[in-house]
Amino acid sequence: MSDTVRPGAGRDPATIERYQKLLEIYASYYRPEVRGFESLPEKGPFLVVGNHSGGATPPDMPILMSAWWRQRGVEEPVYGLFHSFFLGLPGVRDPLTKFGALEAGWRAAETVLREGGIVVVYPGGDHEAFRPWNKRNEIDFAGRTGFIKLALRTGVPIVPAVTHGVQDSIIVLSRGEGLVRYMPHLKRWRLKVMPVMVGPPWGLSFGLPTLPLPAKATVQLGPPIDLRVENGAPWPVSLLRR
Repeated sequence: MSDTVRPGAGRDPATIERYQKLLEIYASYYRPEVRGFESLPEKGPFLVVGNHSGGATPPDMPILMSAWWRQRGVEEPVYGLFHSFFLGLPGVRDPLTKFGALEAGWRAAETVLREGGIVVVYPGGDHEAFRPWNKRNEIDFAGRTGFIKLALRTGVPIVPAVTHGVQDSIIVLSRGEGLVRYMPHLKRWRLKVMPVMVGPPWGLSFGLPTLPLPAKATVQLGPPIDLRVENGAPWPVSLLRR
């Protein structure tokens, strides 16, 4: 993304409205239930932080955003952080940018928040999306806490978005983090997993996405958390810049 282009400038409510129904059809496979909109602030800025599930094609954001647009409209400036590998796929970046996609990075997120926007982030990334079957009901951000510094630095509240049930749609045996060591070319795409999975159409797969099994997804939006109140304000600026 060029530094001369303002982050989020390509978001297009007309495009969202045009394809909203299609996204709802995709999300409906998971029989979604999204609760807690009444607890959200009336407007931004705020940071929505969720747990990530579903492997290579995680439906967390489509499920949340399709419900969000129904409840609060497509005009609200909501943006989501996406892995650079995903946005780098042919023909993906431009259409997703119109839906409010930002390449994962705190600089772009901070710009949007300071302009009064809303940012949705899944800190666990591929580490969490490919958590093994026996840990499918756990939340694991892999120690990533940059979103806390971002919230403190910009003075915005954090809204938790807890998703349950999506990980039942895939069977992950292992993240395959050991396999990545023998595939140095993956570092170029910032990929840290090579998951070993079981599911259609491959049976046993190494890195290839499987078709999702039937599952029901429930998303609970929690009340905003103001870290400045919880921990005392102001925090040292030198700490927040690290």
